Amino acid sequence: MCSGDEAEAEYHSPMSEADNYIIEFTKVGASIKVTAIDPKTMTEVSIVGAAQYSQEFLTRQAVKKLEYVLSKRAGKGG
Repeated sequence: MCSGDEAEAEYHSPMSEADNYIIEFTKVGASIKVTAIDPKTMTEVSIVGAAQYSQEFLTRQAVKKLEYVLSKRAGKGG
């Protein structure tokens, strides 16, 4: 584990099977940063959540945000 504000990569999924998104988990102090990337558009979003939440819950939240951003970029609104 890194000290201070440094981050340590804990888990990386090359592709989410359900959504074909790249999902990455990074432990930052007592929190988890989740990054979701759409490999087709190279759109990337991140969220930060409490470490006590499950990876499935955090993944769902990051994917929701990614899909919202993709929708906005496509001109479909929110």
